[in-house]
Amino acid sequence: MIKETIVVEGKDDQSAVKAAVNAEIIITNGLGISEKTIERIKSAQKRTGVIIFTDPDYSGEKIRQIISARVSGCKHAYLPRKYSKKQGDIGIENAKPEHIREALSKVQSQGIEREVFTIDHMIDGGLLMGAGAKKRREMMGEILGIGYGNGKQFLKRLNHYNISMEEFVKALQKVEGRNL
Repeated sequence: MIKETIVVEGKDDQSAVKAAVNAEIIITNGLGISEKTIERIKSAQKRTGVIIFTDPDYSGEKIRQIISARVSGCKHAYLPRKYSKKQGDIGIENAKPEHIREALSKVQSQGIEREVFTIDHMIDGGLLMGAGAKKRREMMGEILGIGYGNGKQFLKRLNHYNISMEEFVKALQKVEGRNL
């Protein structure tokens, strides 16, 4: 049982999440998120808290940004892209229940953004330039539970979700222990 209300994009996402966990769910119906839906999310945030769990694609990220801008204090769960793909389609609805549970177990809360990580950390960690940088960010995002992002987005998420230097170093060590 998850105490927070989970926000997803569509009915198929809702079905997949309900197959994985027992939780209250709000559907945005994609990018056309209505004012009524925003009000439901605000109400849920006051009552139970909210976890935004959108598809790992452009539309999902856009919906996440829209909700975060209008409803403060939301938590975020990120499903790695590799678990969301099925026949060229990307979405929460394609994930196995165990992958949904794992993503929800790594929920991140927004904190006050601070400048702990810099471009230098990204370069030194092989996360910004060179062969394998994209794959390394993808793996780090999965380990840290902050999802995939390009270099600029990833740096922003490291600082935004209050990832500690210790967490960063441990995740980087795990990535370096795997074959790229």
